[in-house]
Amino acid sequence: MSPTHHDNDTAPAEVGAASARESTDSADDLSHNPSGLWSGDTGTLGERTRRVLLELLKGPYVSGTQAPQLWAALVADEGLVRSRLHDLFLDLVIDRVDEFAFTRKIVTDEIDAPAAVRSERLTFLDTAMLLVLRQLLLAAPGEKRVIVDREEVYERLAIYRTGDESTFHRNLNGAWSRMSNRLRVLHKAGEDRFEISPMVKFLIDEDRVRELIAVYERIAAGETDAGEIDADTEEDEA
Repeated sequence: MSPTHHDNDTAPAEVGAASARESTDSADDLSHNPSGLWSGDTGTLGERTRRVLLELLKGPYVSGTQAPQLWAALVADEGLVRSRLHDLFLDLVIDRVDEFAFTRKIVTDEIDAPAAVRSERLTFLDTAMLLVLRQLLLAAPGEKRVIVDREEVYERLAIYRTGDESTFHRNLNGAWSRMSNRLRVLHKAGEDRFEISPMVKFLIDEDRVRELIAVYERIAAGETDAGEIDADTEEDEA
């Protein structure tokens, strides 16, 4: 029998044996880790819990209304999710009434914690719009949904106009787009009607709110020009 003929006879058997070993190895990997989702997976969280953890890290928040399955996974495994976030110097903030959760940097004097999430720098008009949305939300206590008209919000911001009207309106549209798409505090509820997310309450802390309101009142009274105010705010993407 020639060597060539011998090789042809044994090659299929060798390939079959290799495939069998790989299959066995994969089965062993998954049997050693019941939580494994793929061969070699060393994770210990269930799939939905991993997904909610990922969404929290991506930000800005997880909503029980928009993602009920993820919210259920978060509630069920809150302790595990919180522990994983603490590994990254992040804290978990949960609003159980309005059903949303987000992450933020831990606040402690015990260690110098590194920043673990990106920051979003807001313009003067972005911040003013956030304040208006926050005021509209807080002015309707007990309401399940707070719906606003885009023009209503724009009218409230008209006192801060600088430059020509078309440029100001373009800047308003840009701020509105960031509220809807990047920060996700506005959700479409009809033709030019939008629901304000309860999350807007947490984007600016109370001290900063008081400070900004004082600044904007001076602008509205004509005591200060909007262009002279450095009202940028760093907001953590939750």
